[in-house]
Parts: sequence; structure tokens; C-alpha cells
Amino acid sequence: MASVEPPAHGDAIAALRAVLDEVHDPEIPILTIADLGVLRDVRIEGGRVVVVITPTYSGCPAMHAIEDDIRHVLGAAGYSDVNVETQLAPAWGTDQMSTAAHAKLRSVGIAPPTTITTDKRALLGEHVMCPRCASRQTERVSEFGSTACKALYRCKSCLEPFDYFKCL
Repeated sequence: MASVEPPAHGDAIAALRAVLDEVHDPEIPILTIADLGVLRDVRIEGGRVVVVITPTYSGCPAMHAIEDDIRHVLGAAGYSDVNVETQLAPAWGTDQMSTAAHAKLRSVGIAPPTTITTDKRALLGEHVMCPRCASRQTERVSEFGSTACKALYRCKSCLEPFDYFKCL
């Protein structure tokens, strides 16, 4: 009878990350926790799976739902010994969002946060590009959109309203 080799450590981590790709942000379900940069680390310690996550802001109410979803998907995949740790430092920032996250946001009509820049006006949301027509002729209607992390904008070219994911 041939013996089965356990997966190499890197393969085991890749398998865990593939399972965790099923965990989506409850407020913006098109994004996974990996897309958002909330998923900081996955490791195996003495047979226990350790998942490290960082909230987008302290007190984020979605963190409990994300923890439950992590335990659920890993449990369904056969991982019964799971520890979910919350890491507050370094703080989460929008620069930790993946390029896939930016594309996904645009695809549903949400302007992604500005990428790293030294232009203070861009950081304050003064040059937000319309996710529908790519015009920069936009205006902020409200500091808050459908969630606290978004602001409501309107495009002066296509006249469509849209959310802007604030730059943090």
C-alpha cells in the first residue's frame, strides 16, 4: 500500500487561502477579505489553523460576521481547530486593497479609493473619477454614502450618482 504524503507547508497554506477566498465582506459582498486586505496572515501552528485579520477601522461591526464566516468555511472544508486573531497594528489602510478590489468596485459602480499619492486634493476626494463614464467632472453630494466608509458623489457628465470608497 502506498503512503500518502502530507501536503507541503506552502501547499497547505495555499489550500487554506483558497478556502478563505470564499469569505466576503458583509458590507461590500463583491469583495473578499483578501481583496480588502483584511486577511493579514494564515499559518499552521501545531496542527491549529491561525487566521489573522485586521478591521478596516476599530469597532467595525462586520468583524464578528467575518470571524463567523471564516470559522464556517474552514469547518466546512474539514478544518476543525481554527483560531481567528484580530491584529490592530499596523492599522488597515485602503492602500492594502488589491488591484482586483479596485476593478471589482468599478464593475459595480463604486469609485475605488485613490491609490498612493502626494496630492492632498486627491486624498480628500476632490478628483474622484466617475466609475461609469470615467469623467473627473464630479461633485460630492454627501460625506457619507451607503456605508460610513463611502461618500456619495454625482457625475456632472453622465449625471449618475455613485459611491466613492474613501481613501484611508
